[in-house]
Amino acid sequence: MIKGEQKSEQFPVSIPYIIGNEAAERFSFYGMRSILPTFLVAQFFNPSLNPALQTMAEAQANESTHFFVSLAYAMPVVGAILADWFFGKYRVILYVSIIYCFGHLVLSVYDTDLDYFKVGLLLIAMGAGGIKSCVSANVGDQFTSHNQHLMTKAYSWFYFSINAGSVLSTLAIPYVYANYGAKWAFGIPGILMAVATLIFFSGRKKYIKIPPAGVKKDNFLFISLYALFNIGKKQKGQSLLDVAKQKFDPEKVEAIKSVWRVMAVFAFIPIYWAMWDQCLSEWVLQATKLDRHVFGYNLLPEQVQTVNPIFLLSFIPIFSYFIYPFFAKMGIKTTPLRRIGVGLILTALSFVVIAFIQTSIDAGNQPTVWWQILAYAILSAGEVLVSITGLEYAYTQSPKSMKSTMTALWLLTVSVGNVFVGIINNSISSGGFFAQLKGANYYWFFVALISIFIVVYLFVSPRLKETSYINDGEQ
Repeated sequence: MIKGEQKSEQFPVSIPYIIGNEAAERFSFYGMRSILPTFLVAQFFNPSLNPALQTMAEAQANESTHFFVSLAYAMPVVGAILADWFFGKYRVILYVSIIYCFGHLVLSVYDTDLDYFKVGLLLIAMGAGGIKSCVSANVGDQFTSHNQHLMTKAYSWFYFSINAGSVLSTLAIPYVYANYGAKWAFGIPGILMAVATLIFFSGRKKYIKIPPAGVKKDNFLFISLYALFNIGKKQKGQSLLDVAKQKFDPEKVEAIKSVWRVMAVFAFIPIYWAMWDQCLSEWVLQATKLDRHVFGYNLLPEQVQTVNPIFLLSFIPIFSYFIYPFFAKMGIKTTPLRRIGVGLILTALSFVVIAFIQTSIDAGNQPTVWWQILAYAILSAGEVLVSITGLEYAYTQSPKSMKSTMTALWLLTVSVGNVFVGIINNSISSGGFFAQLKGANYYWFFVALISIFIVVYLFVSPRLKETSYINDGEQ
């Protein structure tokens, strides 16, 4: 803000439309996803409930779910390009939301036809992913130098709406599915997505709309490819990317270098998402085999996952106001890289609990759901340390011109992790190499895999250079 300008305590009039849109959209997405694995098993892959087919059916359901999620988290890159280069955020959000609505409609209408059902999932993945990189950025676009100090509060309400939509939908939609069937269970999220689109459209005259900037070739992809294809021009003492300084702005090239440094950390993140996203698929199917009586109420398998956002909302202030300051007073600095390392360890421990639960199930027992809730608590603590810290790290370690790129690359780690799990489950369902991962062995495999990543991370992370771009004049 320029000196002499007066601060305004008035929020942009467009913010309620954006927050209302986000709450309804997240309800639609998480509501649909909450029942997806169990629905796929019951409706398409093992409708006869044949015990001999259950393992294969669950693998097929998990495969479909993870490939769906992988596409949804790959699409933000496409959405960002369409918004920043060609159409602007408003048009992308509006037009892609309409595709999103059609996806929900297809799920509800064709809940007995697998081929058309997959078309619906494809449309929803395109919709949810296509707007993901635009909606949160659209919040920041609404502020000026007069009221930018209110942006933190606006984002707090924005993320509250995300979790509120998640909690409400994962409680309500499984109940609707159990009592009124799939058409209503998929139809209601579709109605909420239509409401979300109408809310967003209603605010069309209120938004500050940043016009598209056109195609810019001095970006991460173009500069990296130029350096790769001109590697022969590299001189002694130069890094590979220095070659690109012959054609591109040297400052831009230096910014790209910072992106690649951050990507050294991101290389360890896909395994985290490969495991985290199983709490909304494999863990849900495991919950069908548990004693789910909690305080006199018999939880539906799909409702157990609701504890994740509840734990998450509880842990965020605990870590921010108590745990991090506690270690700081002890002289232990909780750097982003250290937080991520501890988060990976906690993620591994949550799967250790799940593996022991599965061992008990394999032995013919019916463990209490409280053990799975414990696993969710450990996983949620890891989520605070990895997911939230990772976004912070991506932001602080990249120059202003690269921050959108880093957010898109962060979301791509989710996609890569889910592709990996999808491949594993495809192999299991088709009797391939990973078909040997039966019962608890499936979860122990992931414990062993992330343990290898943790050991390498503990060796590599202390050697990674950290450079904060918060106070360098680029903000």
